[in-house]
Amino acid sequence: MAKLFPLACQVLFAGLLCIGVPAFAAEPVRLILDTDMGNDVDDALALAMIHALENRNEVRLLAVTITKDNPDAAPFIDLVNHFYGRPDVPIGVVRNGKTPQDAPMLKVPVERRDAHGNFVYPRRLQSSSQAPEAVELLTRILQEQPDASVTIAQIGFSTNLARLVATPVGRALAERKVRTLYLMAGNFQKLQPEYNVFTDAEAFRDLMKNWPTPMVFSGFEIGLVITYPIESIQNDFGWAADHPVVEAYRVYVGKPEDHPNWDSTAVLDAIRPERGYFGLSQPGNVGLGEKNTTVFTPDENGKCRFLILKPDQVSRVRELISGLVSEPPQKLAVGAGAKRLAF
Repeated sequence: MAKLFPLACQVLFAGLLCIGVPAFAAEPVRLILDTDMGNDVDDALALAMIHALENRNEVRLLAVTITKDNPDAAPFIDLVNHFYGRPDVPIGVVRNGKTPQDAPMLKVPVERRDAHGNFVYPRRLQSSSQAPEAVELLTRILQEQPDASVTIAQIGFSTNLARLVATPVGRALAERKVRTLYLMAGNFQKLQPEYNVFTDAEAFRDLMKNWPTPMVFSGFEIGLVITYPIESIQNDFGWAADHPVVEAYRVYVGKPEDHPNWDSTAVLDAIRPERGYFGLSQPGNVGLGEKNTTVFTPDENGKCRFLILKPDQVSRVRELISGLVSEPPQKLAVGAGAKRLAF
């Protein structure tokens, strides 16, 4: 015989249905972001979008790991997390990694001070050297999560994740804990090298060989047309006198124009894979071709798929991303003079 709800529970349940609030909310996506922050501003746009979706309880940012070996990368990510009211998000950094070159889009916000000599954007990290090593952090965070519960979005090089699964222990951990790996990597429309792949091609090759879970790729061709509109930068951030992502955009792009937004597409699909923003290819495997191009080989048993974008989907995704990126932090959402859109 089935147990009956107590009367109070029945009343509460009925009330929730009447006002249109779901009685059981979906659990947020447990997300790790792996980024080469500083090599392009779309990484910063993607991070801002994650914070907006965390405001909706759609995602929980477990950690950010970095594949750009630059001292300003971790402080910039830290100050963005502080800006959005999440100062405790763990950050891990690559050691002996790629692209150590200075990045003005990082350095300008990181070093900017007000008239009293205080940092305009507070943070706890003053240099990437103060953050733990990325694989060490990945290992700890994954060990703490339930099995098959973690989504990883890799929007930079494959350095950190290739190192994670270079050992049987690391592969077993990823296989047990990670549900899907989303990557902004490759070009599935033209046989041309793509930056996130060829910059650390050896790591990408190792990752394709050793990664144990399903992978979904957002190729170069997707972000090339899903641009971030300059009109949003100019008009949608009036609620903030100083905004680190807007500042990074202006420094990096350097002129008032739309900019390709590769990384946000991979992150959007990682958090909202069932919304139909993109189509998906047939399953297959991804490998390296001549000059470190990405080659997709169809295989019904393959672990890899790539996103497909139809022309009529472009404006919808573009407007969605810009609306999320320009949304104020939760602490400023009320009375900030900015509307929160329901997507």
